[in-house]
Amino acid sequence: MTYCEKARNLEKVHLDRIHHDTVHGFAVNDDNELFGRLILEINQAGLSWLLMLKKQDNFKKAFSDFDVSAVSEYGESDRRRLLSDAGIVRNRVKIDSVIHNAAVIRKLQKEHTSFKAWLDRHHPRKPEEWTRLFKNTFRFMGPEIVNEFLMSTGYLPGAHNSDCPVYGKVILSGPMWLKKTG
Repeated sequence: MTYCEKARNLEKVHLDRIHHDTVHGFAVNDDNELFGRLILEINQAGLSWLLMLKKQDNFKKAFSDFDVSAVSEYGESDRRRLLSDAGIVRNRVKIDSVIHNAAVIRKLQKEHTSFKAWLDRHHPRKPEEWTRLFKNTFRFMGPEIVNEFLMSTGYLPGAHNSDCPVYGKVILSGPMWLKKTG
């Protein structure tokens, strides 16, 4: 069963259904929102997506509203605070990766004007090429994290089946996978 089929069969108020209908696959233009999606994908590794959706507000609060600049400046006291926060996933490797990746995104913003501009510059790529790029640029990246991040933010197709009622709304948002290059 595809994500669309599972989500569409859930009650309208279910977090998976809401995420499916309003977030998943839509184009994202804001660097902090892109960073927030990356945080959730990193932390989801080995866990359920529903758990991430339940903890999303906690993650947003714990990581300074997903503000890339703020998180890139986190130090040891922030790490201790995050490791003691029961509202998020308390995994040192994941927390350290998020902080490191925020600093990498700040560097990309300086070099390319934004994280989104860096992503756009590398579009289009095959999933395995994206994975290689992300592994060479960020920490704690694997094919599932990279593919889900890129699908959820409109860089790779596949977030919705073409017969899904949300598919047309996603198309209207202008996902990058639809855009021609060069």
